[in-house]
Amino acid sequence: MDIEITPEMILAQLEYTINDSSLSQAKDAINNTKGFDKFAKHLISLSDSLKHMNAYIALSNHTKLFKIKSENKNSQMLQEFDEAVKKWSDKYHVSLETIPNKSVYYILGIK
Repeated sequence: MDIEITPEMILAQLEYTINDSSLSQAKDAINNTKGFDKFAKHLISLSDSLKHMNAYIALSNHTKLFKIKSENKNSQMLQEFDEAVKKWSDKYHVSLETIPNKSVYYILGIK
């Protein structure tokens, strides 16, 4: 059974308040992410797996994309975060844009 991933579902899973502004932002991010429907359900599982690392998936305020971000300052946890994101990206063939000297990745879409 395939579950349709809706903007409302994404917002709820990422712990956003659902309102007109967040819905509009989520729709923009979905529409700007190439092949989003092909990996959307895996985005939720990635989000769950990052929580113990003080990391999360969010809507970017600077671009119309989703971002993966760590707030952790521990170098070992940051390394674990980077490895988890890379493994997820490779497994689902998702292109990411990294931000130099920051623990932030923008999700561009399917490679």
